[in-house]
Amino acid sequence: MKIASSLAILGLVGFASVANAAEKLTVYSYRQAFLVEPILENFTKETGIDVDVVFSKKGIAERMMREGRLSPADIVLTSDFSRLMDLVDKKLVSAVDSDVLANNIPQKYRSPENDWYSLTMRVRNVYSSKDRMGKLDLDYEDLADPKYKGKICTRSGKHPYNISLVASMIAHHGEADAKTWLEGLKANLARKPQGNDRAQVKAVKEGLCDIAIGNSYYLGKMLQDPKQVPWAEAVEINFPNQANRGSHINVSGMALAKHSKNRDNAVKLMEYLSGNDAQKAYAEVNFEYPVKADVKPSELVSSWGEFKADELPIFKLAEYHNAAVKLLDEVKFDL
Repeated sequence: MKIASSLAILGLVGFASVANAAEKLTVYSYRQAFLVEPILENFTKETGIDVDVVFSKKGIAERMMREGRLSPADIVLTSDFSRLMDLVDKKLVSAVDSDVLANNIPQKYRSPENDWYSLTMRVRNVYSSKDRMGKLDLDYEDLADPKYKGKICTRSGKHPYNISLVASMIAHHGEADAKTWLEGLKANLARKPQGNDRAQVKAVKEGLCDIAIGNSYYLGKMLQDPKQVPWAEAVEINFPNQANRGSHINVSGMALAKHSKNRDNAVKLMEYLSGNDAQKAYAEVNFEYPVKADVKPSELVSSWGEFKADELPIFKLAEYHNAAVKLLDEVKFDL
């Protein structure tokens, strides 16, 4: 597998790369190299289809818009649902009708129009201090309870993970009640929203707050880092809303690029990414939940216990994305 140069990442597409597009696949990836490269290398070994990868933390949709029909991209891999929706909204993807994808990926984790497919799941968990709170049986709604005033830490409300959570609250309760909840949550924050998900768990360890909102897979990643192990060991991982609708799910995903020059092989790669080997790799390497039902999570992730997932179809979150952003602005959540 060949990795695109930093020059290419800046958006300079050579004429030769377009001419050779039919001879290989080009993947634009928001997902990191340590996770993607081994999976794609195995795909190449099994199929003989070479893969070039362009890694980027942002701006892939904008790049594809600039490139237009000359874009070499065949597939885009995203790290969260909002980036999938950005590609769809900008009309940069193409529908894929595949029995393999339909069989591997549950209906609620793929587009009704087949223009995107989820690859992995992660839970928006609530972490609690082992020493000061212990294990909690709570709902997301409880985070607005005044008894938690000054006890909660979270990253920016405008981060895609939190926008998705707010969108799910709107889907279940309507805008008015979701706004009331958001105001209550803000009133319970121990500090201004800041940092990433791991920083919230660190803040619990340091006693700045007793509860943190964060994705499930970060617990596994912290346990891999000797400096962060004490943070992870200071918290309990809790799955909210187990007595009712289930915990909120976000996803990573993939889509076929609108101007793919090698559609048949691109679909083969998409099918491979939804299959057992790739799904197991996602689970073992990045501590995510496989979207394919018969692939088990890693041993570590399984040790956190089984949980009930929200049955709300993922595509429904897109319907409430703009409303979620509006509510976050109205309550001045990050201020």
